[in-house]
Amino acid sequence: MPPKLPEIRTSLPGPEARKVLERDRKVLSPSYSRDYPFVARQGRGALMEDVDGNWFLDFCAGIGVAATGHCHPDVVRAIRRQSEAMIHVPTADFPTSLTTRLAEKLCAITPGVGPKKVYFGNSGTEAVEAALKLARWHTGRKNFIAFQGCFHGRTYGSLSLTSSKAVQRERFGPFLPGVFHVPYPNPYRCPSGHSQSECAQACTCLDTIEKGLFKGVVAANEVAAIIVEPILGEGGYVVPPPNFLPGLRELADRHGILLVLDEIQSGVGRTGKMWACEHSNVVPDILVTSKGLASGMPLSAIVARAELMDWTEGAHASTFGGNPVACAAAWETIRLVEETYLSRAASLGDYLMKSLSDWPQKHRIVGDVRGKGLMVGVELVRDKATKEPHREAQTRILQKAFERGLLLLGCGESTLRLIPPLMIESEQIDAALKILDEALYEVEKAS
Repeated sequence: MPPKLPEIRTSLPGPEARKVLERDRKVLSPSYSRDYPFVARQGRGALMEDVDGNWFLDFCAGIGVAATGHCHPDVVRAIRRQSEAMIHVPTADFPTSLTTRLAEKLCAITPGVGPKKVYFGNSGTEAVEAALKLARWHTGRKNFIAFQGCFHGRTYGSLSLTSSKAVQRERFGPFLPGVFHVPYPNPYRCPSGHSQSECAQACTCLDTIEKGLFKGVVAANEVAAIIVEPILGEGGYVVPPPNFLPGLRELADRHGILLVLDEIQSGVGRTGKMWACEHSNVVPDILVTSKGLASGMPLSAIVARAELMDWTEGAHASTFGGNPVACAAAWETIRLVEETYLSRAASLGDYLMKSLSDWPQKHRIVGDVRGKGLMVGVELVRDKATKEPHREAQTRILQKAFERGLLLLGCGESTLRLIPPLMIESEQIDAALKILDEALYEVEKAS
């Protein structure tokens, strides 16, 4: 049985990890980001073991993928049963009761009433690509509006939308034409110093779109879709002002533009609701999901109003999308989230935020703590007056947390993201925050 809390038994990286890292450098793409030298052997629940027998608390959850924790026994059983019956069938050519049942479930649990239809892919970026193609097909329009700081994937269409880090786009252009980026409202960095509630009126990008973009750059009747993350993910875990998504919905409706919500990182219970857009009561035209959908199996989906998904046979398809083993994992994941982990994400998310509430006063380099449910960001700054990002502190804290047995990832310019599996326990949250608290103090003392 794995431990409940971290257990570090060797120096890090340990001898076996060093061997793997040396081999890894010789044969793996250097484009992969490796923030610290962790080499995984197995995962159980909210913990992961490295190849040297060290156990770590996982507050990455596979970048939000391990919604039900690592190797949840119910998910494992579902995968095993399905793999013994049928591992692959091309859903594009032959329906199965499993994929049909999962599509029916997704139609039922996504926002909005009325008939919907589902397209299955393998990854988040594939789902975004499908949403772009569907929006162009249905509207006959060619242009898109995306947001600065957003991340929608790394294939060419989705990368044309992505703008969270320059390195992700460097030397890959030219990109998909007709993509226009506007600011994503960040109350913490409001130039007028408004609170989040005030910022909804004073600082959103809606006027930028309506009065700037549509009057001087691109006609509204040539825009197929606005695509947006309900909570900015890679861009820094920014929770927008409460009127932002409703304002976008009204603007899109006024101009006949489709609203596409990218729930790849924020969906499937991550924020304490099944979908982050439910916090704003906004219904998208197209919802995009992946990551936590199948607890680690490769699966993505777009869910659209039925009348929108009017492309013809052969217009778009995928050999592996809707793989039966992945669909079996997704069915079990959704069941577990609905029955147990959705309420847990809400209650423990509140617990996590309350535990962090005094950190901006407690720590010299913590500028802001923000989030919904178990999707929480801790922003690091050099100076609280200027709010200058502290990228160096982010790098050092990730390393020091790792040395103490906590796996974290960064996002934005200098934010730490806390995205544990939804089955995390309060005792494990306390242990993680103790480690992070110590790492922060150490970095502050040295700077």
